Amino acid sequence: MLAVIKKELKYYFCTPIGYIFIGIFLIAFSISFYLTVLTYGNVNFEYIFYSTPTIFVLAFLIPLLTMRSFSEERKNGTEQLLLTSPLSITKIVLGKFISAMLVTIITSIFTLMYFGILCYFGMPHISTAITAIIGFILFMMTYVAFGIFASSITENQIIAGIISIAFFVITWVLPSFNANLESISFINMLYGYTLGTIDIANTVTFISFTIVCILLTIIVMQRRKSVK
Repeated sequence: MLAVIKKELKYYFCTPIGYIFIGIFLIAFSISFYLTVLTYGNVNFEYIFYSTPTIFVLAFLIPLLTMRSFSEERKNGTEQLLLTSPLSITKIVLGKFISAMLVTIITSIFTLMYFGILCYFGMPHISTAITAIIGFILFMMTYVAFGIFASSITENQIIAGIISIAFFVITWVLPSFNANLESISFINMLYGYTLGTIDIANTVTFISFTIVCILLTIIVMQRRKSVK
């Protein structure tokens, strides 16, 4: 599995993908920082994670990170080598998932420089900020897992990206039309973390959905391997 992680991280940081992900996210985060802190004089670091620019950009960035995970292997004809390698399908899927998550975690670490700025000018709540970061990582984890699953069911990266974006947007906007659908909104779940509370039910939902997506990806790839 470590070999897969190294291979994926090498791809992310030896090509522009990883840098584009981090760079664009930090630009969006800077805009959120400006709107939340400088415009309204709010020193609550946690609100920046829930702001519209941050969430909107993630809708396109996470698919950018995940859409090539398996679809590119299939398109380039390297899937056969992947499926016949000594590594199990489970280790391959987990390796790709972990490497993508490492990129998102590195990106989250970069946001701490904004927290440092706030500490210089004000007194942000450290415990609430930590809770918000934890919730944000869990939030991204669910979409990374879904994005990898979407990549496993098609050889077209663009289609995989569109599926991920559509899922992101649908779970974002549906509660606006029907309050009964709030339970499927991961963004609404994220909001609870920005208030400084770790809701056990939401945490379990994030983790469970991630596990389900990973298991579905493993099943899809196992079936492809058996066909091969």
